[in-house]
Amino acid sequence: MTLDYPQLAQQIDALCHGETDTVALMATVVCEIHHAHPMADWTGFYRVTGPEMLKIGPYQGGHGCLVIPFSRGVCGAAARTGQVQLVPDVEAFADHIACSSTTRSELVLPVWNGQGRLLGVLDLDSNTEAAFTEDDAQHLAAILAAVFRDAA
Repeated sequence: MTLDYPQLAQQIDALCHGETDTVALMATVVCEIHHAHPMADWTGFYRVTGPEMLKIGPYQGGHGCLVIPFSRGVCGAAARTGQVQLVPDVEAFADHIACSSTTRSELVLPVWNGQGRLLGVLDLDSNTEAAFTEDDAQHLAAILAAVFRDAA
């Protein structure tokens, strides 16, 4: 099953139109992506809550890690570098944090508002190796840029 990203983007845009509250946007976006992506076993946001610190935000799936410093893990790497982290095998990622023992691959995207402020990261985890692609990363980055453009 392939994901219809144009349809997903249109649906998210319709649901989020006019909203600027970051947490409300995160909750809606994560729900839509989680239920649309056939390989996503856990989908969530980690919010920037202090210097070099991420805390769990809205998510779908089992529990997540509550706090992740920028210096640790795949989410921390995305926040620290501002770069998408596409990890086909988490066992091969030197500083992977195992929030769930079943996670095998991850896609983590930094989330910026229109003023260039890092709001957090979007984390997609899968219990399947190499579950996410560059195509996923590009489409999701475009969706995030559109949704969070006017977020506070």
